[in-house]
Amino acid sequence: MAAEPEIRTFLCRSDNIGVLIRDPATGACAAIDVPEAGPVLKALDETGWRLTDILVTHRHGDHVEGIPEVKRATGARVVAPAKAGDAVPQVDLAVREGDTVRVGDLAAQVWETPGHCADHVTYWFSKAGLVCAGDTLFTLGCGRVMESPPETLYRSLRRFDDLPESTQVFSGHDYVLANARFALAAEPDNAALKARFAEAEAAKAEGRFLVPSTMGAERATNPFLRCTVPALAKSVDLPPESDAEIVFVALRAWKNRF
Repeated sequence: MAAEPEIRTFLCRSDNIGVLIRDPATGACAAIDVPEAGPVLKALDETGWRLTDILVTHRHGDHVEGIPEVKRATGARVVAPAKAGDAVPQVDLAVREGDTVRVGDLAAQVWETPGHCADHVTYWFSKAGLVCAGDTLFTLGCGRVMESPPETLYRSLRRFDDLPESTQVFSGHDYVLANARFALAAEPDNAALKARFAEAEAAKAEGRFLVPSTMGAERATNPFLRCTVPALAKSVDLPPESDAEIVFVALRAWKNRF
């Protein structure tokens, strides 16, 4: 049986999440995005890991601006969405829906998950039980819609429906407390959500963050994955039997104003 991947998470910029994923069998190591070079290089120095790959989720500057410096320092291969075009620097491999990316013996399936932006992809490491969701799915939230109708992001989030409860979800930002406050406003009687908010507050006080989350926790507490719950339809003044996509659109619009 393959060894579990080794993972290091850390903050970049003010609220970006840096992630290193290492295959202990081969020593191959991937960074998920490079929001800022310094924290990534520091994490590599602290662990002694050798970076072989950079897996880019989308082209936004706060996810790619550290790539040139890190690539100079490590020679890592840059893997990025084909639809990002020239917006991601120094790309070695452009990927599309259905492609597989290997980091040593670890394999990730590429999903195109537009909505936050048109080129966004997600990396699903099925055997390792982890998914790198970038700015599509957050702990207790989802990405802001920037280049498409909100229905596009809704359909992208549906890609996560079949993932096992134990799947670890690595997202691109630590927006947990702000997301929790909105989630509680939308579903104030959710006991699991109240407990999750308390956990998030404790983590913040201790200098931690709730990334990764799990699909089980998100299904129990994330309003954008719970759009079939009548209480959430009611919170946006819709009938309880409303279509989940309509509820999602209303929730996303409310979150924009929250």
